[in-house]
Amino acid sequence: QLVFISVPQCPWNTLLIMIFLSLCQTVEHGFPHQPSALGYSPFLRLMAIGTRSGAIKLYGAPGVEFMGLHEENNTVMQIHFIPDQCQLVTLLDDNSLHLWSLKQHGGASELREEHRFTLKGPPGSPPSATQITAVLPHSSREVLYLGTESGNIFVVELPSFRVLEDRTISSEAVLQRVLEDNCNRRSCELVEALREHPKNPDQILIGYSRGLIVLWDLQNNKVTHHFLGSQQLENLYWQRDGSKFISCHYDGSYTRWPVSSDNRQPEPLENTVPYGPFPCKAISKIYWQTTKNGLPYIIFQGGMPRASYGDRHSISVIHGSQQTAFDFTSRVIDFFIIFSSEPAAEFDDPSAMVVLAEEELVVIDLKTAGWPAVHPPYLASLHCSAITCSHHVSNIPLKLWERIISAGSKQNVHYSSMPWPIDGGTNIAPDPPQRDLLLTGHEDGTVRFWDASGVCLHLLYKLSTVRVFLTDADPNDNMNTLGEDEWPPLRKVGTFDPYSDDPRLGIQKIYLCKYSGYLAVAGTAGQVLVMELNDEDAEHVVDHAEADLLQDQEGYRWKGHEKLKTRDGPVRFEAGFQPFVLVQCQPPAVVTSLALHSEWKLVAFGTSHGFGLFDHQQKRLVFVKCTLHPSDQLALEGPLSRVKSLKKSLRQSFRRIRRSRVSSRKRRGGSGNASEVQEANAKFDQDTLQEMELAPVQRKIEARSAEDSFTGFVRTLYFADTFLRDSSRHCPSLWAGTNGGTVYAFCLRVPPAERRMDEPVRAEQAKEIQLMHRAPVVGILVLDGRSTPLPEPLEVAHDLSKSPDMQGSHQLLVVSEEQFKVFTLPKVSSKLKLKLTALEGCRVRKVTVANFGSCKTDDYSENDLAVLTNLGDIQIISLPFLKLQIRYPCIRKEDVSGIASCVFTKYGQGFYLISPSEFERFSLSTKWLVEPRCIVEMPEATTNNHVHSKSAVENAARKS
Repeated sequence: QLVFISVPQCPWNTLLIMIFLSLCQTVEHGFPHQPSALGYSPFLRLMAIGTRSGAIKLYGAPGVEFMGLHEENNTVMQIHFIPDQCQLVTLLDDNSLHLWSLKQHGGASELREEHRFTLKGPPGSPPSATQITAVLPHSSREVLYLGTESGNIFVVELPSFRVLEDRTISSEAVLQRVLEDNCNRRSCELVEALREHPKNPDQILIGYSRGLIVLWDLQNNKVTHHFLGSQQLENLYWQRDGSKFISCHYDGSYTRWPVSSDNRQPEPLENTVPYGPFPCKAISKIYWQTTKNGLPYIIFQGGMPRASYGDRHSISVIHGSQQTAFDFTSRVIDFFIIFSSEPAAEFDDPSAMVVLAEEELVVIDLKTAGWPAVHPPYLASLHCSAITCSHHVSNIPLKLWERIISAGSKQNVHYSSMPWPIDGGTNIAPDPPQRDLLLTGHEDGTVRFWDASGVCLHLLYKLSTVRVFLTDADPNDNMNTLGEDEWPPLRKVGTFDPYSDDPRLGIQKIYLCKYSGYLAVAGTAGQVLVMELNDEDAEHVVDHAEADLLQDQEGYRWKGHEKLKTRDGPVRFEAGFQPFVLVQCQPPAVVTSLALHSEWKLVAFGTSHGFGLFDHQQKRLVFVKCTLHPSDQLALEGPLSRVKSLKKSLRQSFRRIRRSRVSSRKRRGGSGNASEVQEANAKFDQDTLQEMELAPVQRKIEARSAEDSFTGFVRTLYFADTFLRDSSRHCPSLWAGTNGGTVYAFCLRVPPAERRMDEPVRAEQAKEIQLMHRAPVVGILVLDGRSTPLPEPLEVAHDLSKSPDMQGSHQLLVVSEEQFKVFTLPKVSSKLKLKLTALEGCRVRKVTVANFGSCKTDDYSENDLAVLTNLGDIQIISLPFLKLQIRYPCIRKEDVSGIASCVFTKYGQGFYLISPSEFERFSLSTKWLVEPRCIVEMPEATTNNHVHSKSAVENAARKS
């Protein structure tokens, strides 16, 4: 029974789109690009990171993430949490202050900007008079103390940012109360640090750049103590009991100062240059942490000898006789120590050190012997080696998932077992409905497996292909080993390593079969590795085979890089994916396309010269096909030779323009004198312009010449069991699409399972289709008798998909950069066409079949094409009728690398790189959304040993 419901003002197509489709950019995975500031709240147990682009990101327990963006897009210089509040203040490089709050809305917490403020001086004053250099949120939660370049300290009220002028601490007032002959006006220039006394909120420690330090009494507006350092000051730190503080200096030294109860001039308790006596780098930050055993932890940034280690980025930890200088491969932005924040606690007892470097976040366990690193559950350094490709696999079977995790856990034995120490907030997002993997290929020849099921992109396992080949680096080298007498005691930490031993190792294509556990990876130097999952370490010989893609071609000479040399004899591999066969393409050009059919035990690969098929069960080459055009010499120059290509492409462009003008004149002018032809041309141009203004028309798309460069470049490979020869018998087939608009179809004969090892796989070319405009083919798809895309290999065998309809007629969908075209099979006659470039002026860059489920019911879903264009738009096109459903702007058209890096998932989600270190995740489906949903509740504030001022108590009562 059909019931028709009338929906006013809502077309049926619009209603369907509302149920199935909606573009939502959900979460950013990876490490923030160009971080510039770090903050931490022991009260909330949240960490904040600011970036040069004005973003601020908060992190707590896994799944607890917040993001805000300053409208100014200026660099975040400092981040300070308000004590015992769900608020923080950011300082930007334009000298503006911004107050952010975590507020609950709709059952979850949100990060909102409440106020902004710019400190202004009196008329005519120089900018340095109000240039903020130090920020101190007072424990009363009422005011901020702002130190400036001029030496003055301004007090602003919270949350209004009103300047309390009567409480300003001027440099002149400080100088009047410092009775020292060698102190002058310049001694109080540029406030370097402000620190509140840990036991007395009415006293603050003020450190000036030139070495003068004063203890200021807020109640009586006077200096109670002053300390005169001999070196330029970098930072200050109070000891827990408030009896001493530590200053660190530009010359690589630190000094401990006592704070006596009387007004005597204090003398330093000790002045130490940890890595002296030679000139050292500045110590920019220091912690002095007390412990129960009496031996303090002294932790400081910098201080290394300038001559020998001036280029190192280090943080040193000293505890008794133990001393380690943690060496980071990128610049250290900031760090903090997680220690006991209970005011009643007698000792600090530090547990972890959190370091924000320019390219990664590193956490060191200070409780475990040897101070190992903690494996991070988020903020992964995706770009530890540059990402070269990515591959997403949805709905991983539990058994494969557990085996991958098991292999990864064996690699992580050197990490600490400490729970993640930054655990504020509560993740209230629903559990992921399925297990998803994101595989990234890297420039150093590694493949990383990421858990992409939820908000946190977590590294599960790392695969390296380096052991198969001979390179300059020894895979057994350990960069962390230290000699017993080595000084300074450097230890390399972190995973960021931008340098590759050999660029030919780079991974270009990845294909994982989630049902069989077979993995195929292909690289920059024409190498194709087929691997299988092994739960134990193993040592075996990797079989080699060569595929000469220039067979029967004369006069071609490869000018690019050489192939990688392989290791002779058995190779030892760790548990996980282990290669068992290597196919080397000749010439060793970049592998541009890859397909794996685990049921037939076949792998297909393509380069700019052709494509081939390899039987990885019998370990033999089935066939190769050269796709080079006789004039395509550019494909033989390799990726590093591009000088001639620019000249050639310009020359070809001018030739096409000339040909188009000549042909249009011939069509319009016919015979006649020159004036008549000129007049006709002018009239034609005018009519054309008027027509373009009055109505949308199709753009003129010039046919590409067969002589265009890289026409043989193989863009896509596709396996299908379909009707290729006649309509009565279906057979396995391999389809290949090239840059020149050619589609090749090969009929395959795969022996049955019982004779699979005895009889060879045979292939015979059955079809060749040439698209009229010779546009590059970016996708090939076969639809069954129900117009449904054919299932993946082994998907039906695992009861995860219906068997394809082999009774009705099949259809072939060929997607080029310019249009979508449906052909009938086996006759390959044109049935349907959708022009994209002619109508929209854009070109297809990525295309995939996505299954969109209804957000209203689990019983219905539909398959559509998700298409990404060169303009950054995503278009949803229906199957099999090729009707445009909706268009979403997703990526900026100027972001070429982002468009190139985009990868779609099977269920309507996607990832693309917004920076070298971050993936933006988006969803096109109303059903599949992965986004942070968390709550930060106000913990019960712990009272300090001192009592807050009366005004603070009254203010808190007034607010409640």
